[in-house]
Amino acid sequence: MEIHPLSSGRWDDLLALFGSNGAYANCWCTWWILGGKSFGETKAGDRRALLEKLTVEGKEPGLIAYFDAAPVGWCAVGPRERYAKMMSERAKIFRPDDAVGNWVINCFFVPKEQRRNGIAMSLLDAAVDFAFDRGAASIDGYPMDDSSRGAPSLFVGTASMFERAGFVEISRVRQRPRMRRVRAHAL
Repeated sequence: MEIHPLSSGRWDDLLALFGSNGAYANCWCTWWILGGKSFGETKAGDRRALLEKLTVEGKEPGLIAYFDAAPVGWCAVGPRERYAKMMSERAKIFRPDDAVGNWVINCFFVPKEQRRNGIAMSLLDAAVDFAFDRGAASIDGYPMDDSSRGAPSLFVGTASMFERAGFVEISRVRQRPRMRRVRAHAL
């Protein structure tokens, strides 16, 4: 398996991976970027254009996993400021704190036929390295408790997955732990 940041040269690979449905219900991994009401008011084609714009501008909005040169998985990762939904003071679960240099891992997409092959875990590990290599002081994830099984909610990963990657729970709202990993020299 190889994992690479999304770049303009890899855009067609993302299109092949996401398919005609834009990953999850034409989300195009913009639900976090646009926020609640704005997301609902934005057409699928405009969501796709937004993700492509970030890619063309060199913002590297996530990572693509490849197996035998075919795209098999996606993980969105970036500075918290990129994600309007996570910057709102009204967002109980995702509310920002005073952490400086905080990044977020907020979405995984692995097609059904590729699941249970360790792709999401590999993407999580690579996303941690990616964020720290680009200056993140800490990284947050908002996975579901492992008891909250169900494909529709697991696009954020599971708590046990984040624990295996060295994250610790720092807060919780209902079944949503907020998990954080701090860069070793940023302690």
